[in-house]
Amino acid sequence: ESSPVLLAPKDVMVYSYNFRSSLRWSPVEVDGGLVLYTVHFKTGAFNQWDEMNCTRITQTECPFPWSLKERHWTFVLRVRAELGQVTSDWVETDQFMAERNTTVGPPKVNSVTESSDSLLISVTPPFRPEAGDTLEYHVSYWESETSNTKEETKTSNTLFKIGNLKESTLYCFRIQVELTHSNHQLLGLQSVPECYRTTIS
Repeated sequence: ESSPVLLAPKDVMVYSYNFRSSLRWSPVEVDGGLVLYTVHFKTGAFNQWDEMNCTRITQTECPFPWSLKERHWTFVLRVRAELGQVTSDWVETDQFMAERNTTVGPPKVNSVTESSDSLLISVTPPFRPEAGDTLEYHVSYWESETSNTKEETKTSNTLFKIGNLKESTLYCFRIQVELTHSNHQLLGLQSVPECYRTTIS
């Protein structure tokens, strides 16, 4: 009798946003029975597979445990499907290093204070910086009516001013974070544009 073949998980990838990382994959469909999944990892330093906190789970996602939070470590992960005593082949990921491969989200805009010639903007970084991190905010802004002329400014402060603006004029801006750490640079996603009108002097 032919042995039942269990397909391996597909679309296996590490999803990482602001240094919170997880392994995700597409479910393996079978007729009847519950497919379970097991995830292993190994670091670049040790060529040995270890169990993650995801052994025989039903979910198709495995969050990285706290112990794997080191941003400059290199990991390879693998996952397989299990149905009773039958197991699929392992599927391995490419090498993953959070410092290079995470997606940095936009900063959170806390407040905007309008005056006649400036906007004072307060932001919170998208993640808590570690020692040695340099965060720089790239700000692009433009007059709402003439959106083709964009100005750029850079700052490392979480409270900064866009100055030399016209009074009683609607200005829009968007911000993205650039993270520099030990010669690695990551440019984050841009924020959604926000628009504010300067006051009349």
